[in-house]
Amino acid sequence: MTFIHWRYPPARVQAMLPAGLTVETFDRAAWVGLTPFLMQGVRVPGIPALPWLSRFPETNLRTYVRDARGRSGIWFLSLDAGLLPAALAGRSGYWLPYFWSDMSVDAKDGRTVYRCRRRWPGPCGARCDVEVEAGAPLAESERDELAHFLTARFLLFTLVAGRLAAAQVEHPAWPLCQARLISLKQDLVQVAGLPAPEGAPLLHASPGVSSRVGMWTW
Repeated sequence: MTFIHWRYPPARVQAMLPAGLTVETFDRAAWVGLTPFLMQGVRVPGIPALPWLSRFPETNLRTYVRDARGRSGIWFLSLDAGLLPAALAGRSGYWLPYFWSDMSVDAKDGRTVYRCRRRWPGPCGARCDVEVEAGAPLAESERDELAHFLTARFLLFTLVAGRLAAAQVEHPAWPLCQARLISLKQDLVQVAGLPAPEGAPLLHASPGVSSRVGMWTW
């Protein structure tokens, strides 16, 4: 998984949030993250993973929020999945803005190339092509407050039939590595309704963690 983050004016991001959520800031900025990764071993509890359904790429566009109860979590602006059943399940079961896309993840010699072309629903052709090089693992002294703010998230928010809902996420701390951006061509941020990101992004890479997502609660 690669975390690619940019700073945004808080008011600009707040305008994209539903009632009941407030943009959460760090260093007086809102943060928007583009996170391409590979899902593996995906399954429903009690059912074994199926080879043709349990492994697929995703690319998520997200920001960080707090609800009226003071709980911190993630608000997804879009989620692209490389498997149609996964996109349909995400839309119908989790009420999340999933899109079905042509996607791939290729890793070799420390470099990872992510490809994404949106297929359904539109606008078709929106893309995110990323090439990154993972570096050394972050030492404990390098795991600063910002890295924690951007990656230690254990709650998802969505709207279910117009009502704000939350789902708990369980996972260990991400093992983070340094990362270098080799190339990035994307318009998922702009298609979601934000201006194109400015400046060099902040990058982290990770070999991944096991996680479990609960059901929605109100």
